[in-house]
Amino acid sequence: MDFISKKLLDYCISHSSKESEILKELNRQTHIRTLNPRMICGRHQGRFLSMVSKIIRPKKILEIGTFTGYSTLCLAEGLETQGTIDTIDNNFELKKIQNYFFNLSRLQNQIRQFTCDAIDILPMLKDKYDLIFLDADKRNYLKYLNFIIPLLKKKGVLISDNVLWSGKVVKADDNEDLETQILKKFNQKLSNHKDLETVLLPIRDGISISIKV
Repeated sequence: MDFISKKLLDYCISHSSKESEILKELNRQTHIRTLNPRMICGRHQGRFLSMVSKIIRPKKILEIGTFTGYSTLCLAEGLETQGTIDTIDNNFELKKIQNYFFNLSRLQNQIRQFTCDAIDILPMLKDKYDLIFLDADKRNYLKYLNFIIPLLKKKGVLISDNVLWSGKVVKADDNEDLETQILKKFNQKLSNHKDLETVLLPIRDGISISIKV
């Protein structure tokens, strides 16, 4: 998933700010209690999300894909004092670990959880968001984008995760999977969209940052 050597990645991590003890424990519990712990964004990417959020100082954040809540808490670090984050995930089994760590962080009153399919709830959202983080099922990325752009404020920021898909987006393969095909189209749409300025970064599994112009 990472595109630089482990030695160089470890150097980057060791020279970046540390995660909180709550996030460290959440990371550990995710690896103990979930079937796909690699889905967690982890310390390095988490510090990146936190940094972007702190620069923006958003009043409203939307996260599509909560998983165990690690990225939720990282994004929430940059919220304004009265700011809120709406986070969506359809896995009911993860709510227990999410709620435990949201309560432990004392940010639970700023987090609004939607446990449902994002495709169902996104058309119903009325708020405008300063920051949106997309990290959900890749097959629906193009559909999500159609809902996201109207929800994003002007000068708002969209962060999209897994856009390099373990490097498969640059491999020539006649039998490439559906997710790879969709991510190629998604990346192309972001780079050419008239309402967005985008830069794609080789951080972990690929992150793109788009600003609504």
